[in-house]
Amino acid sequence: MDSYLEHANITVIDVDEAIRFLQTAMPDWKVRADVSDEESNCRRWVHLGTDTNYIAIEDRGAKGKGLHEPYVDPGLNHLGFVVPDVAAVSKRLIEAGFTEGMSSLDNPNRKRIYFYDADENEYEFVEYIKSDFTSQNDYSDA
Repeated sequence: MDSYLEHANITVIDVDEAIRFLQTAMPDWKVRADVSDEESNCRRWVHLGTDTNYIAIEDRGAKGKGLHEPYVDPGLNHLGFVVPDVAAVSKRLIEAGFTEGMSSLDNPNRKRIYFYDADENEYEFVEYIKSDFTSQNDYSDA
């Protein structure tokens, strides 16, 4: 078996809003677990994803965005997801009122778009044009 990323864990201000963003982009993602515990440091946590991978979304009582500046400070810059149709994801997210980041990044092997959730976390959505890994991993345009 190859190693793979099972999950990422993010802290958000509004768990339901994070779920709305991710399910708007990827409607096939389902809530795998939803646990509330007002007595612990983690008021609520949700696992949202597929049978094999997910995002752990936590509410720890944050009132606002932290000091991390993506692409400047050490820390997470964005999460990237492979989707079957970038144009459909873009349309759904725009119609739902989410903010678009970079887009129209020309590459013969992939289409990419970037969007921000309500907490200004950045997400990349990639549609591969070809199914072979050599094409998918071609970064000659970088």
